[in-house]
Amino acid sequence: MSVLLHPTYFPSISHYVAIAQMNDVVFEMEDNYQKQTYRNRMYVYGANGKLSLNIPVKHTKKAGHQKYKEVKIENDFPWQKQHWKSLQTAYRTSPFFEFYEDDIAPIFKKQHRYLLDLNMESIETINDLLQLDTNITKTSRYELNSSSGVDARYLVNAKKEHTSLEPYTQVFGTKHGFLNDLSILDLLFNEGTNALTYLQAQHLHL
Repeated sequence: MSVLLHPTYFPSISHYVAIAQMNDVVFEMEDNYQKQTYRNRMYVYGANGKLSLNIPVKHTKKAGHQKYKEVKIENDFPWQKQHWKSLQTAYRTSPFFEFYEDDIAPIFKKQHRYLLDLNMESIETINDLLQLDTNITKTSRYELNSSSGVDARYLVNAKKEHTSLEPYTQVFGTKHGFLNDLSILDLLFNEGTNALTYLQAQHLHL
């Protein structure tokens, strides 16, 4: 079975539950860009609780909608350095941060021009680290009602909680409690090699 998803920035764990439990993943490439989504943000667990890391994007002056694949990143200030420093601060004491940091850090040393390219690289990197042998294809046209298997594009909405995950140990969990459905990086840094087993055991209502 296949699942249709939006490529997002170090996707949420619910995104990765869908990816890990499906044989084929189709990524939406032809949609319009929308704000308030995981397209340009991820949530991590900081010392003070839930922390949003947002990628600044260039806003077009053209009338009408802008294609997601045409959205450019605003690289006039060092947001990459800020994001990586935030991840180091949040996860340097987690069990697996040092194990994975050399694979993830290079993404934050690049200056991608397009948001979609950055997001795809973040997904490809995580798939490699999870050793996910997933068949990935991309859409060539936009369909309101998908014919590409299970339509899970709704998971891109960052303002809604889409699933209740089984709690796992988080760095600041004793301080703020379990935070549900953060970026896949939170699971990876805390659970390491057990992350894929965890993803395959979750229940996502698709």
